[in-house]
Amino acid sequence: MPHPLLLEINTRCWLRALSDKSARTVTLATVPPEQFASWKKRGFSHVWLMGSWTSGPKAAEQARAQPGLRALSVEAFGPQGPENLAASPYAVADYTVAESLGGPAGLRKFRASLRRHGLGLILDFVPNHLGVDHPWVTQKTSLFVQDAGQRPETFPVSTNAGVRWVAHGKDPNFPAWTDTAQLDYRLPATRAAMTDLLQSIAAQCDGVRCDMAMLLLNDIMDRTWGRFPPPVPAAPGEFWAGAISAVKQKHPRFLFIAEAYWDTEPRLQSLGFDHAYDKRFYDCLTRRDYPALQECVRAGAGRFQPVRFLENHDEPRIASLFSVPEQKAAAVLLLAQPGMRLLYDGQESGIRRRAPVQFARAWPESPNPEITAFYDQLLTLLPRTAIGNGEMEFCETGLPHCFALKWKNETRRPALATVNLSSQPATFQISHTAGPIACLFSDAASRWEHKDTTLSLTLAPCGWQLFAQE
Repeated sequence: MPHPLLLEINTRCWLRALSDKSARTVTLATVPPEQFASWKKRGFSHVWLMGSWTSGPKAAEQARAQPGLRALSVEAFGPQGPENLAASPYAVADYTVAESLGGPAGLRKFRASLRRHGLGLILDFVPNHLGVDHPWVTQKTSLFVQDAGQRPETFPVSTNAGVRWVAHGKDPNFPAWTDTAQLDYRLPATRAAMTDLLQSIAAQCDGVRCDMAMLLLNDIMDRTWGRFPPPVPAAPGEFWAGAISAVKQKHPRFLFIAEAYWDTEPRLQSLGFDHAYDKRFYDCLTRRDYPALQECVRAGAGRFQPVRFLENHDEPRIASLFSVPEQKAAAVLLLAQPGMRLLYDGQESGIRRRAPVQFARAWPESPNPEITAFYDQLLTLLPRTAIGNGEMEFCETGLPHCFALKWKNETRRPALATVNLSSQPATFQISHTAGPIACLFSDAASRWEHKDTTLSLTLAPCGWQLFAQE
């Protein structure tokens, strides 16, 4: 079974960079053909266009008014930096692709180009809330969490029944997102409207990454919004179960990807999600908690179908946390995982500065040629092996910082990835009876010997080796 390899792209910043490079305006309709061929060659199965929906002027004004964002934009772009601030892409004003990015017609052309290369398209679904600019805020106010009187973290909306105070979208552990309006999933009408909206998105792509998907679970919704009682009895069952089932009746192969935390991943998958974020893998890796990471990797895709990553738009760039050797070792480990593997655009060129999602262009930075060459070779080699295209076997190394992952597939070359995450050299042995093997890719200092049924390895600090059956 193929294990998806997903490339996340910050759509606004990526198209701006392509435009600057080619000295012409590039939209989704005019992306150079060689870009799609490059993604295919590197083994990607899906491309996630993060932040492609239309946002509005109120959300943009809020972004430009934030002192922290203004200071970052000046640091990145100089005195004119605030001109490069835009609304958060997670304050959606309309689920149509922004005209500045190519509009709906540009999205159709982009998707057609992906399909010609055997690639799928993933788009955002932000189910918890809508942007304050969305027309439903004034036209369908009844769909939102609200009260007749002013409350903390609410804003006034004029309706035929008078002023209602609508709650801003919220994660219960943090202050509200003041550029958003919180939808009330306790209401049958809200569930029906959002299921219809999800159906319209499903007609435009091959899957959705669902932002903060666990916030819609009934117990979390009740815990977060209990102080705002719904005007009618709460709808039975979980929203996700009904909505995912409805979409998959029309689009059986449509992918649902949950951004999820708080150990809600298995619950969400039981409701129909195909994949869910595995933040535990990321946290163990970046904390260098190798025993816990061993347990996570040993479990493979047993608890749920994970999405594993070294970075994404919410996390620091891995190059800002790890040295170059550490980045390489972590990348080999990541890409040898079962489930969905996620790479964030810029990761494969060693970019160190994370641009806030309100930036309309990328933080100016030169790629690291060593990291660029490494990823180019690794991503080109992997599709020629069983890694990511079969079944993974975890091999015990006896060392918490060392990993050996075997992959087999009836139609592809059996392969083995070995990694040492520590800053010290490591020596271990594993059983290997699959016949002669060859080392396809390795750091310069690691060594190996295959004798009879034993593979002996000496991995350099942050060393790694990729083997395939001859």
